[in-house]
Amino acid sequence: MPTISSEQYLKKILLAPVYEAAIETKLQPLNKLSARLNNQVLLKREDLQPVHSFKLRGAYNKLSNLSEQQKKNGVIAASAGNHAQGLAMSAQRMGIKATIVMPKTTPDIKVNSVRSFGATVVLTGDSFDAANAYSLALAKEHGYTLIHPFDDPDIIAGQGTVGKELLQQDVHLDKIFVPVGGGGLAAGIAVYIKQLLPDIKIIAVEPEDAACLKAGLAAGKPVTLPKVGLFADGVAVKTIGQETFRLCQQYIDEVITVSSDEICAAVKDIFDDTRAIAEPAGALSLAGLKKYSQENALTGQRLAAILSGANVNFHSLRYVSERCELGEQNESILAVTIPEKQGAFLAFCNELDGRAITEFNYRYSDRKQANIFVGVRTPQGFEELSTLTEKLTASGYRVADLSHDETAKLHVRYMVGGVPSEQLKERLYSFEFPEHPNALIKFLNLLGMHANITLFHYRNHGSAYGQVLAGFDIDGQQVEEFNQHLNELGYNYKDETLNPAYQYFLSHTKS
Repeated sequence: MPTISSEQYLKKILLAPVYEAAIETKLQPLNKLSARLNNQVLLKREDLQPVHSFKLRGAYNKLSNLSEQQKKNGVIAASAGNHAQGLAMSAQRMGIKATIVMPKTTPDIKVNSVRSFGATVVLTGDSFDAANAYSLALAKEHGYTLIHPFDDPDIIAGQGTVGKELLQQDVHLDKIFVPVGGGGLAAGIAVYIKQLLPDIKIIAVEPEDAACLKAGLAAGKPVTLPKVGLFADGVAVKTIGQETFRLCQQYIDEVITVSSDEICAAVKDIFDDTRAIAEPAGALSLAGLKKYSQENALTGQRLAAILSGANVNFHSLRYVSERCELGEQNESILAVTIPEKQGAFLAFCNELDGRAITEFNYRYSDRKQANIFVGVRTPQGFEELSTLTEKLTASGYRVADLSHDETAKLHVRYMVGGVPSEQLKERLYSFEFPEHPNALIKFLNLLGMHANITLFHYRNHGSAYGQVLAGFDIDGQQVEEFNQHLNELGYNYKDETLNPAYQYFLSHTKS
């Protein structure tokens, strides 16, 4: 690949004909987040592009620079994401045949989008590496021009038009946070802005489990990561490009990494301020902005982040919803051992000093003690969690912090329980809890003192009512009296004792 100068990049960016397909996207203030961080936070809305991603810019610029013979022969790319859609749309606009090779695991939303632009989709293998190898073979066999997703000067220049727009929209920016996968966007923005306003800091943001730029900078050259996390699939790149690395090494000021939970929190922040739903990679740079701002105690600065894409698989939002509070450190997950006796649950809740419980999983095990999986609202973050665990320990509870335990958060929280080790006279009820701070305490005061609770599962998903499943050790002769207490409670409830799922998986006696 021929190396071109920074001045040549500047010219290529200024002359890139991307607006024949792409649009100039707005730089939108995030007012709520700005007030929280005490900085002016601005979001570059690349999700508003026709393919909901910045990738259209680089793809169109690359195709514009092909020879007539190359256009006639057609183009090919391996991509499981936004590059595929940008290339497919660009090829359709120019009347060029496009073939996109994608792993079989690619979400349907992206496969269908590529096909809708008239491109031929070839699904092969279970990984990007397998798809990439096949695309190389097809390019050689049919004479297609391979369009790299990031490591190409024309691609980099096309993405650099984002930087051009940023300066046109706000020349007073202090810092720009840019997501990094293969590095095309970061390289393009940095090589443009640093030649015109070098005092603006360009800060690259990577996921902790896919930090190929950070690894390359430490080694002084591009390195290949042994594996990468797939949550932010748009930036799940093992090896940064040679040319993108050269430019990032020269022009990027700093690199910061963020966790999946912090990315989820940024998705929520974007939604709260704009009602837009970013894909995880799309919210990456805002997650970095927030973390950098807090770690460096920034105030009064103008900070920009790039919402790089919004091609999110709808079902992944379930995960985002579960994890965003952990990412903000507004919620902590604890394992706590409490006595197995009547009133123990209420006593534990009283130890929380009014803090809201966001989740509670429990299943009767034996007559002495019980292990509970509990989520607690801790708006002050680590300092508040530390105070709480110290208090619980001093009160005789055994406590383990699971807030950073991926196995606990992904799996164990849904598997707490099982069949009790001894026969119980158990009845199961489902409830709708009104979401106000005293709903749980009212429940425990009225019911917890009349029957031993043997099973409990609750999760707040932000709606007006929380769904609760609870079991009680009740003798048959006490059922009528207990139902009177349920009616006094005033919450909607249903007897689930004969529910098939309960009978199969949680009940000691199978019916």
